[in-house]
Amino acid sequence: MLYGQYISGGLVDIAADTPTLRALLARTDLRLRLAEPDVAPEALDRSVRWVHSSDLADPTPFLSEGLVLLTTGTQFQDAGDDAEAWAAYVRRLGERGVVGLGFGTEVVREGIPAPLAAACREQGMPLFEVPYRTPFIAVARANAEAIAAQTYARRSWALAAQRAIALAALRPDGLGATVAELARQLGTWVGMYDAAGELTREHPAGGLAAETSGDLHDEVGAVLRRGARAGSALRIGDTAFSLQTLGRGGHLRGVIAIAAGDLDQEGRGVVTAVIAMAGLALEQQQGLARARGALRAGLVHSLVTDDPTLARRVSRDLWGPLPPAPVIVAVTEAAASGTGGRATAARSSRADGLAELLELRAEERRGSLFFGRGDDGLVMVVPAAERALIDEVAERFELRVGVSDPVGYDAFAAAIGQATLARDRGVGPVTAFADVAASGVLSALTAQSRTLAAAELGPLLAHDERHGTHLMQTLRAWFDDDCSHESTARSLGVHRHTVRTRLALAEQVLGRDLGSFAARAELWAALRVLES
Repeated sequence: MLYGQYISGGLVDIAADTPTLRALLARTDLRLRLAEPDVAPEALDRSVRWVHSSDLADPTPFLSEGLVLLTTGTQFQDAGDDAEAWAAYVRRLGERGVVGLGFGTEVVREGIPAPLAAACREQGMPLFEVPYRTPFIAVARANAEAIAAQTYARRSWALAAQRAIALAALRPDGLGATVAELARQLGTWVGMYDAAGELTREHPAGGLAAETSGDLHDEVGAVLRRGARAGSALRIGDTAFSLQTLGRGGHLRGVIAIAAGDLDQEGRGVVTAVIAMAGLALEQQQGLARARGALRAGLVHSLVTDDPTLARRVSRDLWGPLPPAPVIVAVTEAAASGTGGRATAARSSRADGLAELLELRAEERRGSLFFGRGDDGLVMVVPAAERALIDEVAERFELRVGVSDPVGYDAFAAAIGQATLARDRGVGPVTAFADVAASGVLSALTAQSRTLAAAELGPLLAHDERHGTHLMQTLRAWFDDDCSHESTARSLGVHRHTVRTRLALAEQVLGRDLGSFAARAELWAALRVLES
């Protein structure tokens, strides 16, 4: 077993208290003798849940797994040396989950029958002799006492473990001390992951292989993305793990991972106590996190004035200096509010995880990251040459992120606008403003622009449809040929006077003076919007 018990300040192994056939045979007062000394060691180390006696030819309907069965052999008085009868009996016991067979000698037979010994040897069933002077009830009572002693030891361990963990929670780093104490009490590796899925505390440090740690990190991330309170068990390679979420459903604060499979009732009770304390501690920290987030948001608004003086002073005192200029400004969609329900809970959990990851990265890279809530999303500021963190955020949280051109803090407001436009216009996880700007101004026109363009050119379309004219075609060709009548005539294969006549008619239909640059620009833009 994985558990230990603190007695007088020391960790005491209680695995030896587990009721097993080996422990039962070690009781000198019972004078039990193993018939086959070379029986497999693991067969003697199975837990014995109870000791039962029966002389039925087939007692299996009345037995349960993990039992030791005692018999005097009266059911075999007519079997003689029929090896198959003895083998069938032992085979039925093994299939039912019986872990050992005790034969009471000098009641019906003086010793253990050879066919029974052969059958037990063939089936790998431990067989031992119970001498006439040892009552079956004494063997059963000895095992019952061992079970009671183990139960008492486990309960005592659980109480001592919970006291030790409660004291650990009072230390300066209460969460870290609690994780370490839980690991010591269970005798295994324990790790705590934050809402971003990052391993923030573990004991013993480096206790997992790199590959196992990576696979576990991915599993924890999947649990957090689901956003529901849950406990789960998994196996990575040869190691079994138990995962327990921290926090409320939709507002998960992290996960505790334990390198152990199924825990018994006392072990689960100790873990539950740690989960409750850690969850409460993390919830209490949310007040401080909200205040910190509000301060960051205020500094973002201060930077939007293009005067970084206040933000520099506050950031330097609390988190380190602002990233050196030139910087790139990134805007995500993480601050957008939801409409309620499960989707909102998932967004809230994702936003919490993103904030924790950025806090961790800001602490790791002091002076290389600043972030805070803006009016239209979460704003991140990094040096122009360090965009890797933005790519990590977009990939890890499946966000759309817009990135500005490199700027100084005196152009911060413009950079926010660039990043927001890039985010809204982008089709991939991360979109740079430079890529959006290369597509031109007209590419940013909205669906409303298309409606206005259709209304602007509608009279020409209607006139062409009613009268069979070619005013739209002529106007489009005229713009394409830089408003040259001669070039337009050649493009259309008509006389230049025909072009002049059609353009004059178009002016009448539209009520526009095509000699005006403003009118030409308006109509040219309308044509481009309709054709895009």
